[in-house]
Amino acid sequence: MQKKTDRRVRKTKSQLRMGLARLMKEKSIGEITVRELVDEVDINRSTFYLHYSDIPSLLREIEDGMMDEMKRAIREHPIDIRENKMLYFIQDIFQVLAANREIGCALVGPHGDIGFIRQIEQLLEENSRDMLAEMFPEKLEEMKYFYSFCLNGCLGFVKTWLEDGADKSPEYAARLTFQMVVSSMKAFYETAEEPSENR
Repeated sequence: MQKKTDRRVRKTKSQLRMGLARLMKEKSIGEITVRELVDEVDINRSTFYLHYSDIPSLLREIEDGMMDEMKRAIREHPIDIRENKMLYFIQDIFQVLAANREIGCALVGPHGDIGFIRQIEQLLEENSRDMLAEMFPEKLEEMKYFYSFCLNGCLGFVKTWLEDGADKSPEYAARLTFQMVVSSMKAFYETAEEPSENR
C-alpha cells in the first residue's frame, strides 16, 4: 500500500512540475495561480494543497532538488581542468538538465527565476575560484571578466540546448561545452596585458 501511495504522490508531483513548466513559458511565477495550475494538469486544488502551500513552494522544491543534484555532481567530480575532471562534471550537469528539460527550459527562459540562475553561477564560481587562481596567479584582477564570459556563454549554450537540442545527447553537449571552456581558458592565459599607456 505504501509503494502505491508513493507512486501516486510521485505521479502527482510530476504532473504539477510539468504543468508549472508549461505555464512559466507564458508568464512569471508571480502571475501563476493555484487554480490555473490545477486546471492545467486536471487535478483538484485539495490535492495540490496536500503537497504544497502555494506555487512558490512548489518551485522551491524543484529548484532545491536541481541544486542538490549539482552539488552532488561537484562532490563526485571536483572541478579541475588539469585532470579533465571538468568534462565528467559537465557531463553530469547536462544529464541533470536532460532529466529536467521542461522545467529547466522554463527556469532559464524569459519568465524564469533569475535568483536561481545566480545561485548556480555562485556555486560554480565558488568551486572553481581556487583552481583558477592557482593556474593564473598573475591574472587575478582580470578573473572577473573571464568568469563573466564563461558563465554567460555557458548559460546561453544551456538555454539553446534545452530549447532546441533535444536531438543532441547530454554527452555531446557536455563535450562541446568543455571544448569551448578550454579554448576560452587558453585565450585568457595567452591574452597580453593591457598596454600601460591605456590604463
